[in-house]
Amino acid sequence: MTRRYLIMPLFAALVFVGACETSGPKPEPEPTYEEAAMYQFTATNHQAADRLLAGYGAAVPYTASVSNFSSPGGGGTILVATLADVSRLEHSSPFGRIISEQLVSRIAQNGRSVVEMKLRGSVFVQNNNGEFLLTREVRELASSQNAGAVLVGTYAESGRFVFISLKLVNPADSLVLSSHDYTLPIDRVVRRLLSERR
Repeated sequence: MTRRYLIMPLFAALVFVGACETSGPKPEPEPTYEEAAMYQFTATNHQAADRLLAGYGAAVPYTASVSNFSSPGGGGTILVATLADVSRLEHSSPFGRIISEQLVSRIAQNGRSVVEMKLRGSVFVQNNNGEFLLTREVRELASSQNAGAVLVGTYAESGRFVFISLKLVNPADSLVLSSHDYTLPIDRVVRRLLSERR
């Protein structure tokens, strides 16, 4: 009888522990290649580049079978700056950097000469009238690269969405040549990219 009374509490404890383990949060399933192919983050950024170039008069539809691209419209190289946090123009994040990388990729697919700028500070400076102009460093780089335009962009988080504003700017006088605004949802992927700021 003593042995039976000892076994019963032990069995009950094991059942309780097992129930606790099964009632806890289940691990999130690994993403699949199919889900990755359907994820719209990259496609949306590529569409933004297409619309920006269309306003610049330089868009060429991309097809993998085309080996030689023509490049009508605005001449010269396009410099691309990393997207900046609109509240802190000297800061970015993996979010801003990956969008810039994807814009560079899409502009190149459109047959344009493109260079990504790797600058530590802001590409903007504020003048006496409150306008944001390109910094001297950016203008000098644009001149050395024979750049016809500089692509600059900012983003702002607001609850469930992040708002992105892109502009192609004339490096000589900071006039806006083309612009495009779009919005991305803050899902798990975007939230992770936004979380690390530098």
